[in-house]
Amino acid sequence: MSDTKSSAPVLMFDSGIGGLTVLREARVLMPERRFVYVADDAAFPYGDWEEPALNARIVDIFGELLDRFKPAIAVIPCNTASTLALGDLRAAYPDTPFVGTVPAIKPAAERTRSGLVSVLATPGTVKRQYTRDLIAQWAQRCHVRLVGSTQLARLAEAYMRDGFVDEEAVRAEIAPCFIEQDGRRTDIVVLACTHYPFLVNRMRKTAPWPVDWLDPAEAIARRAKTLLENVAIRPPTAMSDVERDVAVFTSGRMDFATRRLMQSFGLSIL
Repeated sequence: MSDTKSSAPVLMFDSGIGGLTVLREARVLMPERRFVYVADDAAFPYGDWEEPALNARIVDIFGELLDRFKPAIAVIPCNTASTLALGDLRAAYPDTPFVGTVPAIKPAAERTRSGLVSVLATPGTVKRQYTRDLIAQWAQRCHVRLVGSTQLARLAEAYMRDGFVDEEAVRAEIAPCFIEQDGRRTDIVVLACTHYPFLVNRMRKTAPWPVDWLDPAEAIARRAKTLLENVAIRPPTAMSDVERDVAVFTSGRMDFATRRLMQSFGLSIL
């Protein structure tokens, strides 16, 4: 195996900063790996896009990213991008392994005791047939409520940058997840957007009763680690920008709070 391939980084792609939840878990499992974190902030939020245009954008951007960074693997910790574009990405770039993110409906169906599960996601993920197919395949014995939030991703971005969030706004966004039926209550809420775990403490505080908030970040990181087991590591020879973990923002713009956040995650800005 060549040095170039053995030192190839893990590329993580998200619409914004939500994928940092997966990066955090991946570093725990793969401390020896290098990471390139790409935030497509120029197009954030993805929920505002028409699907064909967004799909074309993601596929085009990956052509540039794969050529620039030559990653060993590409991880997409974004439910919207994965459920929309993963098939086309694999077809367009067959030499690159891709790890996508889908709503954790199967583990939710396996864990629920009440049989009442809610999937908290972006409107795009909620309306996509892919999500309904997951329910039909894995959760036929459950009542699954799909809740499309228009504001939570924005609230999470603001919270991570500014350090505070309107708790009443969080309460309003999660309220539809909680249902009571024949003496049973929702007991699991699937966090089907990587932005949402940043707000989980506020969700717990404002929820009408305790539930299991299912965060897929660790499972995504484990899947990436499994695919990477046959890719050798070459120790860096110098701590240049090429060897460090780096962050790329597609807008080319970054305010002070965002820059500080990236640095707190140990990411150098390209």
